[in-house]
Amino acid sequence: MFIKAAIVLGYLAAVIGIGIAGRRAGRRGPAGAEDFFLAGRTLGPLVLVATMAATNFSGFTVIGFSGAGYRLGFSFYPIMAFGTGFMALTFVIVGIPVHRLGKRLGLITPPELLTARHGSRPLTVLFALAMAVFTLPYLAIQPMAAGYALQALLGIPYALGAGLVTALVLGYVLLGGMRSVAWTDVLQGFTMFAVLLVGFLVVAGGSGGPAASYGQLYREVPELFMRPGAGGGLLLGVWASYMLLWFLADPMFPQLFQRFYAARSERSLVRTMILYPIVTTILFFFPVAIGVLGRLHFPGLEGKETDTILPLLMERFGGSGLAALAAAGLVAAIMSTMDSQLLTLGSIVERDLFGRRRAGRAGGAADAQARRRPELTTTRIALAVLAVIGYLLALKPPATILAIATETFAGLAVLFPALVAAIYWPRATAWGSFASIAAGELVVVLYHFKLLPTFGLLPAIPATALAAVVLLAAGFLAGKGDTRPVGWGDVADIRMSLREKIGWKLLFIAFLVLSIDWWRWGRLPVLLGGIPGWVAYFAALGVLLAVAFVFFGRAVLARSGVDGESTSSDA
Repeated sequence: MFIKAAIVLGYLAAVIGIGIAGRRAGRRGPAGAEDFFLAGRTLGPLVLVATMAATNFSGFTVIGFSGAGYRLGFSFYPIMAFGTGFMALTFVIVGIPVHRLGKRLGLITPPELLTARHGSRPLTVLFALAMAVFTLPYLAIQPMAAGYALQALLGIPYALGAGLVTALVLGYVLLGGMRSVAWTDVLQGFTMFAVLLVGFLVVAGGSGGPAASYGQLYREVPELFMRPGAGGGLLLGVWASYMLLWFLADPMFPQLFQRFYAARSERSLVRTMILYPIVTTILFFFPVAIGVLGRLHFPGLEGKETDTILPLLMERFGGSGLAALAAAGLVAAIMSTMDSQLLTLGSIVERDLFGRRRAGRAGGAADAQARRRPELTTTRIALAVLAVIGYLLALKPPATILAIATETFAGLAVLFPALVAAIYWPRATAWGSFASIAAGELVVVLYHFKLLPTFGLLPAIPATALAAVVLLAAGFLAGKGDTRPVGWGDVADIRMSLREKIGWKLLFIAFLVLSIDWWRWGRLPVLLGGIPGWVAYFAALGVLLAVAFVFFGRAVLARSGVDGESTSSDA
């Protein structure tokens, strides 16, 4: 136990040390909201890739993926690996316009973009509340995962482990803001990858090797190696829904969205897009593969119990040393998402829900002075309250991590049409966007209470489709949209000819179609070293997608008229 505690405490001390370094670096730069919330808009390619990945790959990735692998089998791998890699396309088609508009208009939070476009206080509040309400359950996943991991690996009671991680994350977020968050994400991202890789090798080796162990499972539970997965949980409609869900929901994660503002350059965003499919293709295999092996050693787990499978396997096969490293890696995944969620939600509460009201009372120089002080009492209180809410939600989780995440993502996906319309569509109106979000979120709530048929799809798809229809109808009925700020279209537009845009759209639609390989469904696969052969197909598809992103990114940068790099230092 001493070895375990020393390793975990040493790792946590390193994270806090990096957080303090971020605070000191921030003090050397210009003080203000941009520095605290966006690291002064200086995140270069290396840090941006690391923080984007670490922020997106959370306790859901490590604990949730392994639990889903246990329940569903290898089928869960491609909908996450390829689906999340494909989502990186939004880093350019959404991220670059958001980056340009943020720099030009001084935007800091996601709702501020809609405020700048439409000038509607009710729309801003609705957008901000929807982001906050549907991010809080995802925030709660992080202390949930921490509680499961520290209890299984170190014997720390669930509530205490969840509370400890929550307190540590809150501490270094308050220390240095985005700079501390981004710098710690680099360490936490590499730690998470190393632990998952070593964990897979140790568990597979301790099980007799991949070929023997998976071969035995193949004979006993062949559904784990087939589509639609064990129990038929990933039918074609659900599969296609997940592929679309990540594309619609992930850029609406407030913690990812804010990094579009924080990027140093357009080139940084393009490089992040290119690397993302490679990272997801490699990294996401390990937790799913470990979870599948859990069926061999811990059969009979059900419901929320399945989310404990990874720490259970690490403890059985790794001994004290690996168990401690696993705890560090799991905590890394958890903290790297939770810190960003807290920071972004805190900025939304401070600037979009309370800040505007304060601006109306103070105005002028008083408001400018308030906005230069990120240590504002309301910001600190908001961060603390949000952390406590996430912790309390985690004490009595209502479902598996996958179920909570999927419902959360549905609520965020509904915001996608209003955001894209605000960027690109001149006919978009404030009342149409408001109605779009309200209608979509109402459908999500009705699905939560099982009052609507799903038609074989995830609820996010019909909810987002309705939101888009309402938005379009409102725009055409209005005749013309809200007046856009001068130069908005020139800044936001991805400069390509119509022919080029159609060509790229057709290419990426083809990738999406190839990801739904229905011709293999219901068939026993050939195993390659114990792994289903179709896993290699999706790995190759992910690599090809990254290659396509290389040429797409070059085309975007070449036509933008901006090199994308500046001389400012990398945060």
